[in-house]
Amino acid sequence: MFKKLFSYIIPINVFKQKSNISQTLEVTWSNGELVLDSKNTNYSYGSLQRILRKGLKFIGFGRIKTMNNILVLGVAGGSVIKTLVDEINFEGKITGVEIDNNVITIANKYFHLNQIRNLEIIIDDAFEFVLKTKDVYDLIIIDIFQDTKMPLFLFEPFFINRICDLLQPKGFILFNTMVLNDKQKQLNLGFLNAFDVTQYNVTKLHKVEELNELIIVESKL
Repeated sequence: MFKKLFSYIIPINVFKQKSNISQTLEVTWSNGELVLDSKNTNYSYGSLQRILRKGLKFIGFGRIKTMNNILVLGVAGGSVIKTLVDEINFEGKITGVEIDNNVITIANKYFHLNQIRNLEIIIDDAFEFVLKTKDVYDLIIIDIFQDTKMPLFLFEPFFINRICDLLQPKGFILFNTMVLNDKQKQLNLGFLNAFDVTQYNVTKLHKVEELNELIIVESKL
């Protein structure tokens, strides 16, 4: 309790571990809540939870609550999953795909992700998973970072077409991106232009928590 109260004055680190994926992983008390960070950015809870919550609100909490099957590519500490379960009261199936087994161990210990009964965690590369899965989803959340970098496969036409194939009719894609330079801005523009406007509604939310950009895609069919 002391650490939680004192964190309103100064962040208090409670765990730190090296990571092959993200350089370092740190759990910190900050402003009265536990957050998970990599070396240079917030990974879960804190600002990231606010960012993805804004995207979920745009889609509509009521609409999400009626869905059956949600895919989360990039779990980290599981803050978006906590929003789905605790705030939206989503009771359908959540499949979380995370490449870093270490981060899931941290999420289970500090954020109790393993206590969520309707969640299945799969340790796998997101690209490999979307190639293999035979399921379809009402909502696909993409939140994949290696520290402040996004893997380039996220912007490749093959990957984009594949996630579209995995969408249920009237389904949604929520893609969290970071725009730190012109290259990332151009990658986002290419992602936006990959969707046929006769089949998809595409919305971009600028400067969410300053540096992030949310892309929301809705299937019309």
